[in-house]
Amino acid sequence: MSSDFAIRVRGLSKCFQIYDHPRDRLKQAILPRVRRALGMSARSYHREFWALREVDFEIRRGETLGVIGRNGSGKSTLLQLLCGTLTPTHGQIEVNGKVAALLELGAGFNPEFSGRENVFLSASFYGLSREETASRLADIVAFADIGDHLDQPVKTYSSGMFVRLAFAVIAHVDADILVIDEALSVGDAVFTQKCMRFIRDFQKRGTLLFVSHDMASVINLCRSAIWLNAGEMRQIGKSKAVADAYLQGTLQEVYGDTAVLEAIGGAKSAAAAEDRASETEEAAPSPSASLARAGSEASGSVLDYGAVATVANNAVSAEGWSSGGAEILGVTFAPLADGRESAAILQGGETVRLAVRVHAKKSLEHAAIGFVLRDRLGQVLLGENTLPFTVVEPVHVNAGEIFEAEFIFRMPMLPNGQYAITASVAEGDLINNVQHHMLHDALIVNVSSSTVRWGLVGVPFEKVSLIIK
Repeated sequence: MSSDFAIRVRGLSKCFQIYDHPRDRLKQAILPRVRRALGMSARSYHREFWALREVDFEIRRGETLGVIGRNGSGKSTLLQLLCGTLTPTHGQIEVNGKVAALLELGAGFNPEFSGRENVFLSASFYGLSREETASRLADIVAFADIGDHLDQPVKTYSSGMFVRLAFAVIAHVDADILVIDEALSVGDAVFTQKCMRFIRDFQKRGTLLFVSHDMASVINLCRSAIWLNAGEMRQIGKSKAVADAYLQGTLQEVYGDTAVLEAIGGAKSAAAAEDRASETEEAAPSPSASLARAGSEASGSVLDYGAVATVANNAVSAEGWSSGGAEILGVTFAPLADGRESAAILQGGETVRLAVRVHAKKSLEHAAIGFVLRDRLGQVLLGENTLPFTVVEPVHVNAGEIFEAEFIFRMPMLPNGQYAITASVAEGDLINNVQHHMLHDALIVNVSSSTVRWGLVGVPFEKVSLIIK
């Protein structure tokens, strides 16, 4: 196998035998042989279920491949074949490198063993000796961050604790190929952020297979993807194109004969759109006529998505790094208007104030402070820093002084979920700067009651109308 490839699959198929009754297993093991010995034709006491049929693909070293498909499409079977926990019925698999996998919850763990004992057990599956595991135990324990539960039987763990410990192990076994099967969906926001930072760092040096039903995360993480449907590879290509095709295909299954979905795009469609636009401009009725014939209309200054966000301070347990030159003392995020019953409650569309307070441990010639708001996948939704302003008028801070950055903006309308705010203090300019203190997950923002359905954020619509032309 060429060293350029991490994984190569050719004609991969997997068939499972389905039995209607337990006794049929015994019949299948004995009777066909007896019938053949007597010169009779053999009879099968099972049904065949082909979980995979003739799957072909290659993954180059350092690439990230997404695997998408509905439940029962063969995704988990494919990963288990690649990891060696299942044997293919037909086809070939070539793997070049050490594989570490995070499959279904609890895989590779003995429920009666403690978390600590399972760390040594799981690490041994990846070829680590007991001494090698012991040398990495402190890092694994710190990454998992499950406290005293480490010495309790894992059968008492929650699903989130399972994932914490399992991911901590695979993050420290020096794998060349990492396989993740939808396991991060049960983690909390802080741990998911930690895992996503590890994954993005791993992508710089290793090969990743990522299975998820979340198309945004597949597009964000993966350069290419494959779509499995009923055990067959429906499409392979750029992750965006495959994800779009998958969404269209699943919607078509839902719609049935009610509606037929067809892909559109390209130069022809663009030209047609321009023609329609020019026709619309020429035949556009007057505003009064449009309003008179409005079949349904909703207007106002803002389309209320009802998004309510609560802010939790996580600075004490937040991770990050520091050069020792400055220290972030606190991060606050609250409505700008006074008189609010709780300063920790925000609403989408209102004006808010985010402040980062810093203690200078040394003299800073060109101090700057910034922040970013990330979703649970680590995608940056918004952010800003003071560099565009301090580059014009540099701010000098003496050692021992306390200074603060203030950001006032309109709160975005976010879909339900957990978000994290990262804050940092730096010294330098827009091109060359030193991050003196970076604090991941300084604040956790929990959004509820939101009716935002499309995209990463909602926007304040001033008018929504349906007009008969």
